Amino acid sequence: LPMFDNLFEVLWLGGLVVGFAVRSRHGRRYRREPRAALQSKETPLDRILTVSGSFGFLLPLVHIFSPWLVFADYQIPVWAAWIGVAIYAAGLWLLWRSHVELGANWSPWVEIRESQGLVTRGVYGHIRHPMYAAHVLWGLAQPLLIANWIAGFAMLAVVLPVVAYRVPREERMLLSHFGDAHRAYAEGTGRLIPRLRGRS
Repeated sequence: LPMFDNLFEVLWLGGLVVGFAVRSRHGRRYRREPRAALQSKETPLDRILTVSGSFGFLLPLVHIFSPWLVFADYQIPVWAAWIGVAIYAAGLWLLWRSHVELGANWSPWVEIRESQGLVTRGVYGHIRHPMYAAHVLWGLAQPLLIANWIAGFAMLAVVLPVVAYRVPREERMLLSHFGDAHRAYAEGTGRLIPRLRGRS
């Protein structure tokens, strides 16, 4: 794989730019359209996990632009790296669609905002937390694109605790706010992957 190292790192960097562009656009919208939080489950640990999430992409940048992590390099077959590209692309697409379909309902925090609706269209018609699923896909793809035990697995290492901590709390908050509508929606969808069978 040595001759392809730069190619897959460049593709990873390109995806990072796309991911930041998607998030920054909706982040500006969130700040531009302030609405009161009707419910909030934000905790200090949420803040810590959010900050720690930056290591998921900072460590790969360290690996790419410095020799500091070279001791943890490994080799990846080219075919496996291309599988990583496909997974990465799927994750970025899912991140984009999640933001588009969630629209003004998106918040970076665990909260229900004023006038927020229950989104069940598009990718939300199959999974309830596609944005988290997108980051899991990113985490799975990264060690196939960044051939380093530390930088490659950094995203997965920071994303999984976020998903494990936040998703159940978001579910409880949504159920509390939307009641039977969310309960019926949850019966036909999966949290992170689609259910094999739809609503009965």
